[in-house]
Amino acid sequence: MVFVHSSLYTFSTLLLARLVPTVRAFCECGYTVNSTLYTDLIETDFLHLKNITSDTDWQPQEYQVSPALARGPFGKNAQITNVVANPLKSQYDWAGDGVNGGDAGIQLFVRGGNPGQGGLIPMAEMVTTREDILYGSFRAGMKITATNGTCGAFFWYFNDTQEIDMEFLGVQQNDSSSPVNLVLQSPESEQQGFNAAGTAGYQIHQLPYQPDEEFHEYRFDWAPDSVKFYADGVLLDTMTKSIPTSPGHITLSHWSNGDPHWSAGPPSTDAILTVEYLKGYFNSSDVGRQNDWKNRCKDIKAVNATCPVPEITTAPNGNSSAHTFFFSQQTNMTTNQTVSGSKKSDAPLARWTQGTWTIAIALTLLKIMDWCL
Repeated sequence: MVFVHSSLYTFSTLLLARLVPTVRAFCECGYTVNSTLYTDLIETDFLHLKNITSDTDWQPQEYQVSPALARGPFGKNAQITNVVANPLKSQYDWAGDGVNGGDAGIQLFVRGGNPGQGGLIPMAEMVTTREDILYGSFRAGMKITATNGTCGAFFWYFNDTQEIDMEFLGVQQNDSSSPVNLVLQSPESEQQGFNAAGTAGYQIHQLPYQPDEEFHEYRFDWAPDSVKFYADGVLLDTMTKSIPTSPGHITLSHWSNGDPHWSAGPPSTDAILTVEYLKGYFNSSDVGRQNDWKNRCKDIKAVNATCPVPEITTAPNGNSSAHTFFFSQQTNMTTNQTVSGSKKSDAPLARWTQGTWTIAIALTLLKIMDWCL
């Protein structure tokens, strides 16, 4: 009996010694896009989100902007009530109508009707709580409104001269035209009254589909020397001038100021832009987050220490294609990350690897041997 106890004790000790130096969480060193490593992530599944105000990654906005500051005949009136969660009826579905009817996802409303001369047009906007985003790859599954008179925007923002935009204008959408406006706001565009047209930071690209008919993934990859824009995984354009250099945040916005040369409007009826998901893989300018990465990334060359971000090449519609991959919905792929619904300090405690369980078993065996011996 003593021999058995001794053998188990030796086995447990060797098992523990073998495991401790090699335990690694998946993706602990980050996420790769085209071989570029990003340390942090934001992922939000709006198809199943019941309450946007409880999501710790996002802040619905409430503010007012005068016509003069909005640079249009009307001002803007951002209201939290215009950011509406419309989750799918079943948590097991990935497509279909939401609980409120219509397309499921987060709905950004621009309210219809003329507010009168100099009035404010009710709109919707939400921004990430993270403002330390410095370079990265960002993608959103969106369906654009079919209602004329609004601007739907997915963008990164630091200030009015450092901004990366993908914008959709209802006035440009028709049976023969379906463009997306790709914009880098810069000091050069500021000199033109923030009209980027004619600068190196402005391109219009026609899409091979009507963006108001189905959901599609829109994406931009921001590097120190370029910004690349994509639609459903297809490269649209690469810009190499006036690249932003400061940290900022991601914004989803749907607005109108009546400017006949841009948003037009206001819309005659309520206009809805719907977002299925937002995913961002990026580096942080925050020293605390940088130290978190150093603490969790022990060996960047270890197996599964970095994880490639899956590419979307099919429009995210239907239960199959709309069921896109989320690292944050997997076990042990976002350890020590700041993800919605958990505090950063709690995240490592909530996710156990297979190796962690094995260590626990080994420690338990050692304890039992102590009792028996």
